[in-house]
Amino acid sequence: MTHELLIAGFGGQGVLSMGMTLGYAAMIEKKEISWMPSYGPEMRGGTANCIVIVSDKRISSPIITTFDTVIALNQPSLDKFEKAVKPGGLLMYDSTNIINPPTRTDIDVQPIAASEEASNMKNSKIMNMIVLGAFLARKDVVALNSVMGGLKKVLPDRYHHLLPLNEQALRRGQELVAHVEQM
Repeated sequence: MTHELLIAGFGGQGVLSMGMTLGYAAMIEKKEISWMPSYGPEMRGGTANCIVIVSDKRISSPIITTFDTVIALNQPSLDKFEKAVKPGGLLMYDSTNIINPPTRTDIDVQPIAASEEASNMKNSKIMNMIVLGAFLARKDVVALNSVMGGLKKVLPDRYHHLLPLNEQALRRGQELVAHVEQM
């Protein structure tokens, strides 16, 4: 199993930490991992994306241009990376922040109202974990308990009191796509 994923959005949406959490989760499961971040000079509000490759075998190159899955958290990311999804791949996007939905018909498209759900859960910072939970419900890349282990490594100790809320967000994301068959 090799899964090539691109996560993209604005800085401050948790793009890089989502990818890093997935990477640590894969390491916990003794899988090969490549995590390659890319971001502008701005701390928040600039563009950010990361490529995450999780595999059972050695990864030959972290530099790829087409992906099994693209997760787009805002309109500019969707516009830029919709074409980067391999035919038959998955395009997951935060429908709360998208005005013009994807148009491709040769891919699986999964909208998820992650920002809206995060607002309902009274914490906008868990939006990325809602999306990650939805992704893991669709693609069996790593187990949820491994993600929680990865999150403990990514979150500074002063935020560990938020781990239960993040686990709730992951589970809520899974629930939001529970009606869709896992691929």
